[in-house]
Amino acid sequence: MNFNSFIDVKSHLHSGKTTCVNVIDYFLKNITEKNTLLNAFIEVYETEAKAQAISIDIKIKEGKAGKLAGLVIGIKDVISHEGHALRASSKILNNYVAQYNATVIERLLAEDAIIIGRQNCDEFAMGSSNEKSVWGVVRNEADTERVPGGSSGGSAVCVQANMCMVSLGSDTGGSVRQPASFCGIFGLKPTYSRISRWGLIAYASSFDCIGIFAHDSKDIAAVLEIIAGADDKDSTVSQKIVPEYSTLLNSSKKYKIAYLKEGLESEGVQKDVKEATALQIEKLKSAGHILEPVTFDLLDYSIPAYYILTTAEASSNLSRYDAVKFGHRSSETTDLMSMYKKSRAEGFGKEVKKRIMLGTYVLSASYYDAYYTKAQKIRRLIKNEFDAIFLKYDFLIMPTSPITAFKIGELSDDPLAMYLADIFTVSANIAGVPGISVPIGEDSQKLPIGLQILANDFQEAELLAFANTF
Repeated sequence: MNFNSFIDVKSHLHSGKTTCVNVIDYFLKNITEKNTLLNAFIEVYETEAKAQAISIDIKIKEGKAGKLAGLVIGIKDVISHEGHALRASSKILNNYVAQYNATVIERLLAEDAIIIGRQNCDEFAMGSSNEKSVWGVVRNEADTERVPGGSSGGSAVCVQANMCMVSLGSDTGGSVRQPASFCGIFGLKPTYSRISRWGLIAYASSFDCIGIFAHDSKDIAAVLEIIAGADDKDSTVSQKIVPEYSTLLNSSKKYKIAYLKEGLESEGVQKDVKEATALQIEKLKSAGHILEPVTFDLLDYSIPAYYILTTAEASSNLSRYDAVKFGHRSSETTDLMSMYKKSRAEGFGKEVKKRIMLGTYVLSASYYDAYYTKAQKIRRLIKNEFDAIFLKYDFLIMPTSPITAFKIGELSDDPLAMYLADIFTVSANIAGVPGISVPIGEDSQKLPIGLQILANDFQEAELLAFANTF
């Protein structure tokens, strides 16, 4: 039996064809066989997951099980799970144990989901390849010499390799959608504020979103309707009512869709990616949808604006890791100032230190207006451009990434090329709109290709219904 789809497993659990214990044993076996090579799980909660499975089987027999009973889910190492280690894949958080549950964790557990473990990621969610983790590189199951994308690479690989049904990642500039594309699975970044960020380690607070990986949009919908919604602990979360997404997936509507001209014409887009995207556009036209090309005038400004704003927020957010109350503390200190300096220098990795320094620079008095203020103006203009597109169209589609998964180490010495891999994803975070990556084929080397679909604010129901047709 295939245990990879929660919707399918749920019906078998309630009909008595299988049990949660069987489901957990299946995934633990897969983890044992695959994780040593892929390095996607940092920690597996084997004993705890087995105990939960036994308890949930009893609840199912008694008719008292929650909506997510039997769902096996992994969580990125930036989401707080009380009593469990939480490191953000960084040395700076050595020996730190989470003191409380993130809101998403509380809601998952309340509906009897089983959290099977903690997943590898780029340090503090800063990266596009999952090569920048204190736990080492995560490998793509499609080709283990290649990256899975980042920063939520471990979360994507765990779904790709059938080590859990669903994963929670975080998406600040494409960190769910890009790995979903590289790994050939579905990855949703919701509207900013749709899901509470309480318990999510902050990278850039006005960009960060908790996102969802799965093999299809049905499982994403089932999880989203549970974890989304108002939360007294997060003052930025939306108060809008959460639809029952799982009941709204069957749509025969014909949509008016814009496709990004640059996604088909830019020299920076891999030939196989262009061809797969063009083929998908023709398929959608044949299915009766209206598709028209659009040019996103501010696309070239999105990467610089994104890195100015996110590094500025990172500089502020990461100042709390000072070695005073928790985390790594250098043994080579002589006074308070040397403790701050040495602990942070030893605890943070190269990429994190680079972004902290960049953020501190653009926030400095001499350069604030030259960089930060201008980037905020660009952010407003990008949002306006999205608003104009969605006045006329239901969706905007484009490649999720201009390239397929690159080899481990291939872009390590070329940070600009690494950053440009996010050219099609960062704009959605700048504007706060929802997006999903869906698999649409493979390149000549059998590496997955993803198509990104963007929608207007809080249109996740339409987005998931459309994605369900792929």
